[in-house]
Amino acid sequence: MLVDIFNKTGNTVGQIDLADDVFAIQPNEHVMHQAVVTYLANQRQGTKKTKIRSEVSGGGIKPWKQKGRGGSRAGSNRSPLWPGGGTIHGPKPIDYRIDLPKKVKRLARKSALSARAAENNIIVIDELQLNEVKTKSFADMLKALKLDATSVLVLTPAYDKSLYLSSRNIPNVTLDAFDKVSTYDILKHRKLVIFKDAIEPLVTAFNN
Repeated sequence: MLVDIFNKTGNTVGQIDLADDVFAIQPNEHVMHQAVVTYLANQRQGTKKTKIRSEVSGGGIKPWKQKGRGGSRAGSNRSPLWPGGGTIHGPKPIDYRIDLPKKVKRLARKSALSARAAENNIIVIDELQLNEVKTKSFADMLKALKLDATSVLVLTPAYDKSLYLSSRNIPNVTLDAFDKVSTYDILKHRKLVIFKDAIEPLVTAFNN
């Protein structure tokens, strides 16, 4: 499929043919759902933990004799009934991680890209070189492309520190290298901006 290539001022400077086997397949909604659920599950830390009776320090001796005091019996000052004691059925660390086969993850990302392409929400830009960290320059580019009022995911050929620092303070804008993108990222953002130099390696990566 042919799409226009824009420069940073919003003018058309050419066209590029996007590979149909990456940008024009029939989106598989089930696989995309699996990928999103997996991504969100893998963000969970699952590190919540409270100490049970056997893990709380102290409690080595019986606080008082069994009988004769007129009070309740007690065998340890670390009983769950006492302040400072262990908890009963408290939370334990849980591993929420889910693994998906490589082919499933690849199909999910292709489906997400194809869905955005079918909506005409993929924009290819020629290049954007920033000699210094300047948020205004990045914001001006988005405004020229009429993307300043929507959520945008920008894919670059490689990690670019200047671009990353210039974009991170702009609301609803995420910038990342093409090989780090997830299905969740693609579906979370309404518009997808891809650098021209990232198209070929992206297609190669998704077909291997």
